Amino acid sequence: MPQAVTHILIPIIVLSLVREKILSRNSKAHFPLHYVLIAGLAGGLPDVDILISIFLNAWGVSDWWVHKTFTHSFFFPACFLLLFGAFSFTNAKARMCNLGRHKLKLSLIFLMITAGTTIHLILDTFAGEASYLLYPFSPYDFGINLFALSPLEWSTTAALLDGILLVIWIAYLEFKHKISDLI
Repeated sequence: MPQAVTHILIPIIVLSLVREKILSRNSKAHFPLHYVLIAGLAGGLPDVDILISIFLNAWGVSDWWVHKTFTHSFFFPACFLLLFGAFSFTNAKARMCNLGRHKLKLSLIFLMITAGTTIHLILDTFAGEASYLLYPFSPYDFGINLFALSPLEWSTTAALLDGILLVIWIAYLEFKHKISDLI
């Protein structure tokens, strides 16, 4: 199963490429990098069910493990997609923390969360153990587990993938945004 770094970096890389290669210069002004960061953070959001399971077990609920259930089904990103649809008809701006200063639209924030969580599900389905993508309506699990094809242990493969992605991301930042100028 992909690790947290992979779940965060893949949405960041994918949406950065979409932003750079598909959107025009004018569109980029309306799609700041803050949205890419939100999508990346949302890439780790489905694994919040691990924390929920640990919390419930700590409070005495025995044998409660909800990992790969609701937050790993297509209904989880669909909830955020519905929120995107609801807010896309309004001009609501984000009013939380520091996000309001950047004039981020709530509808696009929910769209980025949808993208990040969907990419998480795709990664888990192809590179991890099986997922119950139609939970709670179907008991069938889906998955290919490409990590099983690796001659290395899954944890070594996942760590190697994390390292490769991190190097790719840093190289992209250097070539595109010249981050060495900030040092």
